[in-house]
Amino acid sequence: MTALLGRGECGGHVTLLFTVSDAATDPIEQGSLGAGLCVADGIEVVAYGEAGEFGLKVAFDGGEGDPGLYERVLDLLVTEIPEAAGIAWEISVRLALPVSQGFGMSASGAIAAALAFQRAMGLPHEESLRRSYSLAHRAERERSTGLGDVTALAAGGVERRLVAGAPYHGALLLAGPGRAEGWSCATPIVLAWRPDAGKHTSDYIDDPNWKRSISEAGAEQMQMLSRGEWDISRWTELLDSSKRFAENSGLLADSSRAGLLSSVDDAMRECGIGEETVALLCMLGESVAIVPSDPQSGVGWCGSMVEALERTGLQAMTTEVGRLS
Repeated sequence: MTALLGRGECGGHVTLLFTVSDAATDPIEQGSLGAGLCVADGIEVVAYGEAGEFGLKVAFDGGEGDPGLYERVLDLLVTEIPEAAGIAWEISVRLALPVSQGFGMSASGAIAAALAFQRAMGLPHEESLRRSYSLAHRAERERSTGLGDVTALAAGGVERRLVAGAPYHGALLLAGPGRAEGWSCATPIVLAWRPDAGKHTSDYIDDPNWKRSISEAGAEQMQMLSRGEWDISRWTELLDSSKRFAENSGLLADSSRAGLLSSVDDAMRECGIGEETVALLCMLGESVAIVPSDPQSGVGWCGSMVEALERTGLQAMTTEVGRLS
């Protein structure tokens, strides 16, 4: 058997507001309504395989990750593509953003890994892409590491999630039941986060009190955001709704997020861009996305903003809203 080699990549996702929609017994129908930003930077996975005893070795570059996520993705792939079980696998995972900080890295990694395995096996592109979203959603729901990140990434750009659930499902990889849509003009973003990892997503979405407060606040904002066309004209409305959600859900006051946001606001004023930019909390990390008030803004402000944030002890980087998927 010739050695197999495949590569997959997927950007991250910043949730700005959401509901916890997990009442259905079938994980395919679980997920969230909400809105957020798909970002260009995320995870790249390179898969190498050769005939041998089935198994997976995982190596991380650029940070720490959870090998169990990638093992589960491979196990799920084997249930649909049995040929993958006759291969000894190794993957290299390069993380451009930290895990457990609200950047959707478990979803990004699961999608990228599923793509890498299938491309190594020479499977058709569209089939592989749809299956990657389907497998990643199932892995996320099994592990309570995410709700709607995969469906958001299947749309791309500045996204809104209108129907909860996986973006693709079943043996024929049919669309839905989840439905999301997006738009993009490559808006620049500065992401900032505390050096230490935040709370695990399951600490919130599996807690009855958090689930209720989050869902009520998210549903209130989605009543407005789900109406009408979804395009660049909705940018200011999205920013305003994100701020209201953070406060009304109680997430702003939790995990010292208010203090984090205050530090970022101070750095924005120091750079003289307080009127031209907006700081938004990333859910559910201890992190912030700084975006321009004008989505078509250039990147001239980003470098000085990153430097100012790093002087406060935060970690930061420049990225942009990703393309449509």
